[in-house]
Amino acid sequence: MSFDDRRFRDALGAFPTGVAIVTAVTESGERLGMTVSSFNSVSVTPPLVLFSVIRRANSFAAWTAVKRYAVNILSAQQEDLSNRFARPLGDKWTGLTVLEGETGVPVLPNALAVFECESYARYDGGDHDIFVGRVVSLRTTPHRQDLPLIFFGGRYRRLDASFQDTPPRDASIFEGW
Repeated sequence: MSFDDRRFRDALGAFPTGVAIVTAVTESGERLGMTVSSFNSVSVTPPLVLFSVIRRANSFAAWTAVKRYAVNILSAQQEDLSNRFARPLGDKWTGLTVLEGETGVPVLPNALAVFECESYARYDGGDHDIFVGRVVSLRTTPHRQDLPLIFFGGRYRRLDASFQDTPPRDASIFEGW
């Protein structure tokens, strides 16, 4: 390879992503939560989404055992929450209002969208595992004007709320959707 890990990570940072917190409860009742930017849609029929977890994460073994989890898509106002759940250790849940989802998993209030999932598949992703979930319940915020939390170039960014985009003239560019 003509590049090192740092150069690869920097190049990946050129692709902006949304930010989500994945939440679950272990069989022993312990709450899990971690910030991810590796969230993606996989399939509409069946409704599948994915996220990945680095194998050296302290909570990796716990994530491999959960059967249900929620992916909470964060708004631009939830940067502090993202930072809280990005920490590798410590009690991330202290003082936090948490809702119970339809499947019993913890759900974060005011998320732009929440996808409650059942484990569907897990794949080797190099130094990560890729977790694919079948969406069994979802909710979206009634505040459609809220903007997503964006991560780009190694830091949080904000969309320009005043920008007025025009729809593409040729909608066929989205044909793959």
